[in-house]
Amino acid sequence: MKTAQQILQEKNFQELISIDPKRPVIDALIIMAEYKIGALIVIDNKKMVGIISERDYAREIILKGRSSKTTLVEEIMTKNIITLLAGDNLDRGLKLMTEKRVRHLPVMKDNVILGILSLGDLVKEMIDYQKNIIEQLETFIKN
Repeated sequence: MKTAQQILQEKNFQELISIDPKRPVIDALIIMAEYKIGALIVIDNKKMVGIISERDYAREIILKGRSSKTTLVEEIMTKNIITLLAGDNLDRGLKLMTEKRVRHLPVMKDNVILGILSLGDLVKEMIDYQKNIIEQLETFIKN
């Protein structure tokens, strides 16, 4: 079973896509739309201080009638960040996402953020893993 770091290495984007907490929320939305992603890491002075997601936008801007042009990322970002370690496996990531009800997990190694995994990334990996197991079992049964 692959580690979080191995799954990250197979993603289309190897760069860490992030935003400054002092930027307006509209900028975060533009970046997420451009990269077709659902969350951004919020970095201040080279340190991860939060994560902003489409869910944060829906709950804190849309439902409360606020403006994404005047509200800053730091005002709506999630500050209590749940992370995966680079060596954590797929099961650990899925378990954390289910228990904590989150859809995105930053991956850390030696207190450095390597990237972010989404629920979709982990589900895709689980399907590939199970498909491989099934193929191995079918080969074993045939021989």
